[in-house]
Amino acid sequence: MPHLVILYTGNLEKQTDMTALCRSLADTMLGVRDERDQQVYPSGGARVFAYPAPHYAVADGQRDYAFVYLNLRMGRGRTAAVQQRAGEALLAAAKAHFQPLFATRYIGITLQIDEGQEVFNAKHSTIHPLFRAP
Repeated sequence: MPHLVILYTGNLEKQTDMTALCRSLADTMLGVRDERDQQVYPSGGARVFAYPAPHYAVADGQRDYAFVYLNLRMGRGRTAAVQQRAGEALLAAAKAHFQPLFATRYIGITLQIDEGQEVFNAKHSTIHPLFRAP
């Protein structure tokens, strides 16, 4: 964790580089610091996935609207201030990415951060050891 999932209307597929957005948001997550100036999200745990919706309905359907939903799921333990900082940073990065399109189309962006107690949480990774100090 953290995992950031992006769902977006398929009409954006050819208009923007979603892989670049994923990288930008992952880098943004890795840059979030806590009150002790420590990295909040572990380098080996940051994941961003983007999925286009080929079928969608947005607003009244009278225009070619687009929509992007970002959902960050993280485990418990971060302060409210850190959660706020992460949310503001991620929203700013998403807005910066889509800025060139704002002048040419209608786009809605929603960012939601979820935190919770998992019912089951199992992990196995050969990625995390790459970032552990010797």
